[in-house]
Amino acid sequence: MSQAIATLAGGCFWCLDGVYTRLRGVERVVSGYMGGHIAHPTYKQVCNADTGHAEVVQIHYDPNEIRFEDLLEVFFVIHDPTTLNRQGNDVGPQYRSAIFYHSAEQRAAAEAAIAALTAERAFASPIVTELAPASTFWPAEGYHQGYFDANPYQPYCMAVVAPKVRKAVEKFAARLK
Repeated sequence: MSQAIATLAGGCFWCLDGVYTRLRGVERVVSGYMGGHIAHPTYKQVCNADTGHAEVVQIHYDPNEIRFEDLLEVFFVIHDPTTLNRQGNDVGPQYRSAIFYHSAEQRAAAEAAIAALTAERAFASPIVTELAPASTFWPAEGYHQGYFDANPYQPYCMAVVAPKVRKAVEKFAARLK
């Protein structure tokens, strides 16, 4: 079994984790922080928007079962890549849309996906997703890991995460575990 890593930021990491853990070929999803300027950031520091980090998920996947391009397809369905530093009511640079690429191939795939979505006018506004090389990944505190599955009745999860998971389950049913 081979394994690859993708690191994506699309708003609250609970939403991304809730979706990606359900996909066949995804072996593990770790919520965390990337793209900032301090070591060992905490959730509180990141939420204060002064560390420069984005909330991300690091997706460990088997490229023989699911391609990076497939992960990107899901990514562009489950969040709004046209809002700068915002996803719904979550506002701040920690909620930015970003693809932190781990290789030249991932960068090229991300650029191609954005170009294709732009050409087909998939969104009413321009895509503002940041493309940046992966930097140090800082895992989030333990209680953030698998948060949606552990807390499905928490109000934020019911109002924000569950609809995104439902949308992904419906659209990508053939890719589910």
